[in-house]
Amino acid sequence: MKILIIEDEVELLGAICSYLSKENYVCETASDFSSAEEKLAIYHYDIAVVDITLPGGSGLQLIEILKKKHTDTGVLIISAKNSLDDKINGLNIGADDYLTKPFHLAELNARIKALIRRRRFEGATRIAFNEIEIDTDENLILVNNKQLTLTKKEFELLNFFIANKNRILTKESIAEHLWGDDIDLADNFFFIYTHINNLRKKIMKKGGNDYIKTVYGMGYKFSDKL
Repeated sequence: MKILIIEDEVELLGAICSYLSKENYVCETASDFSSAEEKLAIYHYDIAVVDITLPGGSGLQLIEILKKKHTDTGVLIISAKNSLDDKINGLNIGADDYLTKPFHLAELNARIKALIRRRRFEGATRIAFNEIEIDTDENLILVNNKQLTLTKKEFELLNFFIANKNRILTKESIAEHLWGDDIDLADNFFFIYTHINNLRKKIMKKGGNDYIKTVYGMGYKFSDKL
């Protein structure tokens, strides 16, 4: 799960990034309008946490830019302005939620989790795909009612696959989703195969089926269809 945090207060930016990283999110940051605009033009994010007041421009402008390019990205506004107009304007141009400063980081995390559930899984906290069940709140996975233990990357990889079931995912999109924008510097994506192979073996060891299909020359697809 990849999140872009756009915030000009350095201490708050660092605190948010540190907290969310411990919650297993891949966090990228931007502290001004131009750097945020550049990242949004190049990369795709699952969630954008956007401050309204930024050096060089408005967070509302960034939301408009983002929604033209990636309508599926969830947007959470954070701002010291407790203005009804700001809230209405933000929601009208595509933001999903609004959080007024100061706030507790635990509340921010809860809002992000709720946003992910709405965006990916229609609000459900428990997702089932045949014999596989995922509790997104507890980070718990069951295969045939037996608990499956995964690494952080394997857990997020399975979530990513199920959220995009029956769709072809390129190695590049998987790598960027799990490791962030710096993955551009990687020489190859052989490590993706290792994580996928480990995930496949662990599911099958619990009696689950192998739903990860290799689409040669393109990537992978998570599907129970032949």
